[in-house]
Amino acid sequence: MKTIIEPFKIKTVEPIKFTTIEERERILQEAGYNPFLIRAEDVLIDLLTDSGTSAMSAKQWAGMMEGDESYAGARSFFRFEKIARELTGFKYIIPVHQGRAAEKILFTLVGGPGKYIPNNTHFDTTRANVEYSGATAVDLPIPIGKDPTAVADFKGNMDTDALVRFIKEKGEENIPLIMITVTNNAGGGQPVSMENIKQTKATASKYNIPLFLDACRFAENAFFIKKKEKGYQNKSIKEIAQEMFSYADGCTFSGKKDALVNMGGFLGLNNDDLAGKARNILVVTEGFPTYGGLAGRDLEAMAQGLEEVLDEHYLTYRIRSVEYFGEKLVQAGVPIVEPPGGHAIYLDAKRFTPHIPAHEFPGQSIVCELYRIGGIRSVEIGSVMFGKKDKETEKFVPASMELVRLAIPRRVYTQSHIDYVIECVIEVYKNRSQLRGYRIISEPPMLRHFTARFAPL
Repeated sequence: MKTIIEPFKIKTVEPIKFTTIEERERILQEAGYNPFLIRAEDVLIDLLTDSGTSAMSAKQWAGMMEGDESYAGARSFFRFEKIARELTGFKYIIPVHQGRAAEKILFTLVGGPGKYIPNNTHFDTTRANVEYSGATAVDLPIPIGKDPTAVADFKGNMDTDALVRFIKEKGEENIPLIMITVTNNAGGGQPVSMENIKQTKATASKYNIPLFLDACRFAENAFFIKKKEKGYQNKSIKEIAQEMFSYADGCTFSGKKDALVNMGGFLGLNNDDLAGKARNILVVTEGFPTYGGLAGRDLEAMAQGLEEVLDEHYLTYRIRSVEYFGEKLVQAGVPIVEPPGGHAIYLDAKRFTPHIPAHEFPGQSIVCELYRIGGIRSVEIGSVMFGKKDKETEKFVPASMELVRLAIPRRVYTQSHIDYVIECVIEVYKNRSQLRGYRIISEPPMLRHFTARFAPL
């Protein structure tokens, strides 16, 4: 099999700033050892997130020039609506400036004290928006999904048996919706099978509970289904995606991932009453229903991106790039979540730094060292992001997994960039015994990983 190449040519380039280890040590200290607080110009390879960091295509840039900036009824909205509706099948496509805005609207309407939102695994802003409403976010991944060493095709699946038990325990009247995140970001970027979506839908229907998708990486998930699930090899990515959406009653969508844009998203709904209420909130918080906090040019770019992301050549390159990254690390003995997911490599910080306990944030230690050694920005997905204090005992409750995510922006970095990152990760791993933990010296009440400040122990 020949080398899988990038299915594009590079037309525009942006220079990268090089810094020394001494400079990066100073930058880390000034940023409170939190990579979110480092200026982007001081980052060599930025793997903090794959959200909003894509390189847009020539057709997307051309579309932006045609953006209709009319306040109401812009043709750019109707093009976007047509493409999104054809893909998802949802009756109502409500544009928002990004995925968390869709979450905010949705959970403002259906959440509240005494309510429970089960998910295969909530990611950070989803959990925050659920809990901000007063509801409780509950994760129900399959057991193998919590084992970084286990190799299976669909580790992102919902535990449907646990879901049934949970519904019976809490009461269907207290569960306004069930959500599945595709792919399962907090669970290592692992895909969800079509069969699991079907089973979850059957359970939801039995108890008359709506099923929603957190669909920001729907195309990557569809690609895994095509490659790994029986009966889908001869179907197009679009057909698989359409089937995924057909089992859902709505979705939240961040266009900053699989729509290949830097800003944008939407809330997809079928329920007339819910859509009416959502649009009322939209007008107050985001904008008129035909622009929803976005410029017409953003809607044009997102419409084009929703078509481009379905290209199987692109998805083959995308998934293979991440596989290559993971294979090289595994060959060097670096512990990662296996198999590699669709958009990132997740280092297993528990095995990477077994001498650092969870309450000293082993993932944060690795994140800081990767920046110090190589100027690489990544993010901790462990007890900094998801750890908490028990409300009754005040004891620290760690996250189920201690991970470091190296998220790959779409169409941005070449293989040589990734080879450099691999070299740096291996170097940090070889010197892992020298790493020490961190303590938090300041933090906000929610989503602390964005702005908390740390000090090394």
